[in-house]
Amino acid sequence: MPTHLTPPSAGPDPPGAEGQLLTATVDRADPEGADVDALVDGMTRFGLELFGQVAEPGANVVVSPPSIAVAFGMARAGAAGTTAEEIDAVLRFPPDAATTHSSFNALDRLLAEAAPADLGAHDPEATRSPEESAPPALAIANGVFPQIGFPVREQYLSTLAAQYGAGVVPVDFTAPDRATRIIDAWVREQTRERIDRLFDDLDPTTVLVLANAVYLKADWLRPFAERPTEELPFTLADGSHVGVPTMSQRQMKRYAQGDGWQAVELPYTGGRLAMWVLVPSADRTPSEVLTPGVLAAVDGGLAEGIVDLHMPRWAFDTDVELIPVLRALGMQAPFTGFADFSGITHARIWIGDAIHRATITVDEWGTEAAAVTGLAFVTSFSVPPPDAVIHADRPFAIVILDTQVRLPLFLGQVADPS
Repeated sequence: MPTHLTPPSAGPDPPGAEGQLLTATVDRADPEGADVDALVDGMTRFGLELFGQVAEPGANVVVSPPSIAVAFGMARAGAAGTTAEEIDAVLRFPPDAATTHSSFNALDRLLAEAAPADLGAHDPEATRSPEESAPPALAIANGVFPQIGFPVREQYLSTLAAQYGAGVVPVDFTAPDRATRIIDAWVREQTRERIDRLFDDLDPTTVLVLANAVYLKADWLRPFAERPTEELPFTLADGSHVGVPTMSQRQMKRYAQGDGWQAVELPYTGGRLAMWVLVPSADRTPSEVLTPGVLAAVDGGLAEGIVDLHMPRWAFDTDVELIPVLRALGMQAPFTGFADFSGITHARIWIGDAIHRATITVDEWGTEAAAVTGLAFVTSFSVPPPDAVIHADRPFAIVILDTQVRLPLFLGQVADPS
């Protein structure tokens, strides 16, 4: 499908003016050489590792691994050297960069087939009938926000347009408040107002922002409408109890059980999307059951049976500063002044800020969730101070040695190098 990056309407501002949508005339590429299975497996493993870093006992957490992965996929399109290697290793991308980008392209098309509808915002107060349902909506959007006049390579923008469907909106980061408003307007539009901002603030040395947004709205195939929601106790991580509005069903469902966990599958309308609810035993935490092994056991062990399910309603948000989390997972180079993003621009840039925000609402009728990820590239930096300063500007000694046997092969003194 074509990606239109020309200004959306004629006006007094020339093409390239701040806030106007621009692009090269590039169509979405056919995803040749894609390996969606490898990409999905890698993203799943990355997501579980990320979750293990951010999930603290007693805290609500929701993250969208694909949102983070797509944002870094766009960054990877312009990375080289150690920078590219570390992105590939931590995000668990396929070994070939072209395969990564074509696989994201193919995955985007597959997800669009799963939930092509685009619905309005979720209204938890709306009156609903058990007979009412709507097809699911799943939307993924990518945005590129370069500094006006900053030299971004045409080939890089073409790759993002062809493989990621990313539109380009020039902004002026030297006026960071105005740039933030433009980016936040995009975020609100793509998340149907569920998320209202991306960065809390932007450094005026920012020259490029890459952004991804994911929005999901899906009705349960079988709403929790047969039994009234009632307040029941919920055991917190510290062993205390609170009363929470709890939904319940007794129906035929697919479920699985294993060592220290139970799981049930809750399908949404449309037949492709579902929620797995994994309940650990009392002596385990949710992080301990969100592992590749348990997910594989759930996937292979789901079987039909009568399930008496009790589950609370919930709604919460999560904000994650990604740089310390990704550093803990082994990604260092992209966040330093020595990063190699030469495929994006000839200028020296690196990721100065990386943020992920997600929100979720689950009730008797279904689920609405959204996530955004933003990578802010900056261009000016101070070289870190050295650990020592040594000036051999007066007479000094030298030792030339075999460092293994510690034998001085030559000894010398430099008294007058002139």
